[in-house]
Amino acid sequence: MTASNLTTPSSIAIIGGGPAGLMAAEVLSQAGMQVDLYDAMPSVGRKFLLAGVGGMNITHSEPWPAFISRYAERTAQVEPLLRDFDADSLRQWIHGLGIETFVGSSGRVFPTDMKAAPLLRAWLKRLRESGVNLHTRHRWLGWNSDGSLRIAGPDGERAVSTDALLLALGGASWARLGSDGAWLPWLQAKGVEVATLRPSNCGFEVTAWSELLRSRFAGAPLKNIAMGLHREQMRPGECVVTETGVEGSLVYALSAPIRERIARDGHATLLIDLLPGKSVAQVEKALAKPRGSRSMARHLSGQLGLDGVKAALLRELAPAGQFDDPQRLAASIKALPLQLLRTRPLDEAISTAGGVRFEAMNEHLMLNALPGVFCAGEMLDWEAPTGGYLLTACFASGRTAAQGILDWLQQAH
Repeated sequence: MTASNLTTPSSIAIIGGGPAGLMAAEVLSQAGMQVDLYDAMPSVGRKFLLAGVGGMNITHSEPWPAFISRYAERTAQVEPLLRDFDADSLRQWIHGLGIETFVGSSGRVFPTDMKAAPLLRAWLKRLRESGVNLHTRHRWLGWNSDGSLRIAGPDGERAVSTDALLLALGGASWARLGSDGAWLPWLQAKGVEVATLRPSNCGFEVTAWSELLRSRFAGAPLKNIAMGLHREQMRPGECVVTETGVEGSLVYALSAPIRERIARDGHATLLIDLLPGKSVAQVEKALAKPRGSRSMARHLSGQLGLDGVKAALLRELAPAGQFDDPQRLAASIKALPLQLLRTRPLDEAISTAGGVRFEAMNEHLMLNALPGVFCAGEMLDWEAPTGGYLLTACFASGRTAAQGILDWLQQAH
C-alpha cells in the first residue's frame, strides 16, 4: 500500500466493527478522514452486545499497578496503549455519549442501566453524524495482486483501494458473531509474524465425571471457594461444574497458566479449597468430632456446612480411604486436586490468546511487513482476564492505531 495517490481527506478502510474498529473510526473521522468500515455481520458490535448480556462490564476501577498487571507477559506492550486511554478515560468517554456509569462492589465498572445496547446506539449515532460509512454484510477476503482489498458484499465481490488500512478482526472465539480467525493465514502469507490462536477465559475438561455427579450437579455453581495451581497462590471466587469439567469466572482468571501447564505437561492439576474461610486445623478439628450413628454426609454438613455440589465433588475426587482419616480428609477439603486435560473448543472461549505479535508492529501498531496496514483489538497477541480489562485494551488499541494512521499519512504527505 502506498501513499502516492493520497487525496484530502484521505480514504481509510477499517475491517471489523467491534470496539477497536469503531473507536478507530471515531478518532479518524473526527480528524477529517473519509472512513469506510466493513463488517461481515448484518450489524456491528455483535460480540460487544453479547458481552453485555447479564451486565455490561465496561472496565475496572482498581488502581493502575494492579490494573496493568492483568496483561501478564504483555504488560510492557499494552501499557503504552492504556497510558493514553486508561479506565478513567474510558469512563469519561462513555459519559460523553450520555451514558452514566457506576462502580460495583467488585470494583468492576458498569453503565448505570447495565446494558450495552444504549451505549452502542449512542455511539453509532455519533459515528454516522461524523461521516463514517458503515458497510455491514461485507466480508474482507484478503488482497488482490495489485494491493487492493477484496471485499465480498451482497452484490458480489469488489476491489477497494484505500490510503491506509486498519484490521480489527477479533480473535477466533464466537465465530457466529464474526470473529473466525480466517485472517491469520493471509497475514502469514504476507510475512507477518503471528502466534497460534488459543482459547482464553475458557472452560476446561476432565477425563470424565461420574454419572452421579454429571446428572445431578452439571450446571451447579461452586461458590465461596478458592482455586490455584499452587497451595500458596489460591484465588477466591466461584465457578461452575459442567458436563465435561469446570468453567466460570474463577476458572477464567486462571485459564492462561492452566492452559500453559497443559501444553507443557499434558495435564494440569488444579487445587480447590472448598472452605477458604477455615484453616486446615479448624477443618480437621471439626472432622475429628464423634459422629455417632450419623452418616459421613450428615457429619460433613453438620460440622462444616459441606453439602450439595461441594460434598459431591469431595466424594468424586478424594480417595475413599480418606473419609476415615480426619487429617487426610481435611487436607483434601483445603486442597482438593482436580486434573484438567484440555481446554474447551476455541469457539466457546470468551476471548482468544495469540494473534499478531507486537514484535511484528511498530509502536503505532503498524505492521512492519505492510506499511500503511495497522492492527488493533483482540487480534493482537495479548490476553487478559474478564473484568473489563479486555474491553479497555481493545478501545485503547483502536485509538492508538488510529493516531498511528494519522501520523503515517501526515509523514507520507
